[in-house]
Amino acid sequence: MEPVAGEAMLEEWRHVHNVIVPPAAMSLDEVRERAGRYRLENAYAGDELVGCSTVRPPGGAAAVATVIARVLPAFRGRGFGTALYEKGLEYARAQGAGVIETCVLAVNEDGLRFAEKQGFVEVERYVLDGGDDLWIDLRLVDAGS
Repeated sequence: MEPVAGEAMLEEWRHVHNVIVPPAAMSLDEVRERAGRYRLENAYAGDELVGCSTVRPPGGAAAVATVIARVLPAFRGRGFGTALYEKGLEYARAQGAGVIETCVLAVNEDGLRFAEKQGFVEVERYVLDGGDDLWIDLRLVDAGS
């Protein structure tokens, strides 16, 4: 796992993001902007790109941080998601997060199962303005959240 730095890694992060959440596909300019606000990382098996993550820093009175791990379908079930998630969780907590959340596109059944296995519970379902796709926000329920 490596923090995203440089155009090639931004493009790799964008590729994984757009494969996993096509309704929220991003341009390279949008990814550049996001990289200025959030911690973005790519995951590799050797030289092969397998996934990416986003950590939105803590905010608000409850210090809510968002940790999102994405793994390309061909690489799921091999521990990459867990490694991305755990690293993102550690980073968010080091930044002072009091509450950890994530969001998953509802049709991503693998992502929902993964989040629930980590201890997340659903807190909200919604459709973005102008969209048709259902999103689910989840909150981590454990002694550290």
